[in-house]
Amino acid sequence: MERIGIAGLGRMGSAMARRLAAQGFQVSGWSRRPPEPQSSEELAGVALVPDLARLSEASDIIILSLLDDGAVETVLDGLAATPLQGRLIVDTSTVSPQLLRDREAGFLGLGAQLLDSPIAGGPEMLLEGKVGLYIGGRGEDYLRFLPVAEVLSDRILHVGRLGDGAAAKLVNNMMLMGLWQSLKEALLLGKKAGLPSSTILEILSGSPAASPAFKSRLPVIRGETTAVGFPVSGAIKDARVVRELAAQLNVALPAISASLSSFEAAAAAGYGDADLATMVRLVAESD
Repeated sequence: MERIGIAGLGRMGSAMARRLAAQGFQVSGWSRRPPEPQSSEELAGVALVPDLARLSEASDIIILSLLDDGAVETVLDGLAATPLQGRLIVDTSTVSPQLLRDREAGFLGLGAQLLDSPIAGGPEMLLEGKVGLYIGGRGEDYLRFLPVAEVLSDRILHVGRLGDGAAAKLVNNMMLMGLWQSLKEALLLGKKAGLPSSTILEILSGSPAASPAFKSRLPVIRGETTAVGFPVSGAIKDARVVRELAAQLNVALPAISASLSSFEAAAAAGYGDADLATMVRLVAESD
């Protein structure tokens, strides 16, 4: 069984480490910031290491779970300074499709292979092995990673070449961003037409357009919970990655621009760390 290293022990990285360790993998973990005390207790089955050199030494497959392009670039630079012969580096972060493509030749020269495998779903789904994985890279590297992927996911798609996994994740996220923007606009229009928010939400939650994502976040929208599945700040970051890729490819995305503006307004109002559906809740609560 391959030894696993996790670079990045935030909410997603910690959940991945816990899931793999519970399923019998030897897991080492490293993070740029020390895990929170509660996280450290939950990571009892994971060997925490002090630096990337130790992580590389203890791992056959190194999985990155990081915030953004800059964080991934920094960690890749750090890994490139360690012995990497025979290592498979798998990036699960939501980043630009070009990032790993630009690094591929350099890591091949170090004896390492690269995959991108961004995750669709949150930490709770990851702990249950119920997330989606969109994997880009060589077929042989995909097959090497597959036994690990099957522990994490019940929906694994090998979508193409390196970087195509990142593109697939951005396309998936676009649909969700559009959902929250459309829901916000439906509430705004319905309320102007004289319907209370509670009635609009009741109508929409039972309609053919009601997605699992919408239904799962109804308690947030109704103000019944402050639980955070994915924060407003994360939605802003992902929307900006989509916007940058669209600009590079000369594709107009008016729905994403509107969605980004809505999330940015929610963050400016002090809700950057709240669940992304708070952007809709702010409209629902303004009856």
